[in-house]
Amino acid sequence: MKLVLLMTGKTDEVWLRNGVAEYEKRILRYNRFEIITLPDVKNPGNRSSEKVMEKEAEKILLALKADDFVVLLDERGKNYSTVELASFVKNTLMLPKKRLIFIIGGPWGFHQSVRARADHTLSLSRLTFSHQVVRLLFTEQLYRVLTIIAGDPYHHE
Repeated sequence: MKLVLLMTGKTDEVWLRNGVAEYEKRILRYNRFEIITLPDVKNPGNRSSEKVMEKEAEKILLALKADDFVVLLDERGKNYSTVELASFVKNTLMLPKKRLIFIIGGPWGFHQSVRARADHTLSLSRLTFSHQVVRLLFTEQLYRVLTIIAGDPYHHE
């Protein structure tokens, strides 16, 4: 199964882009992996947060396929330890799906239509992070999870 990170809007900060790129290279040593960046919503300042989420949702839903296993990254999702997340990913990779897609929404979160399409919702922390920072945190965690699954010594417990 291919791993996909789907994000709304480009990563603004160079140091975040570099960090995500580093972990992308590392992840590719373990599994097929793709980062899909959807364009930002045009003129978000002229729209309500609900309208921005609706526009983001349209783009997100168009990027998904019927046989994708969709995981939203959301502060209201299920909390895992890293080892528990590794177990979840390992079990999910065995499903008869083509892609395991992790989605990072925009600054307002996810529209209900995207929540309805999700198979699972995951929280990286009870703390709130910017959607930009979550990109780096998540790619590091995904790399860490893959090393655990492979039995490599990156993670110490």
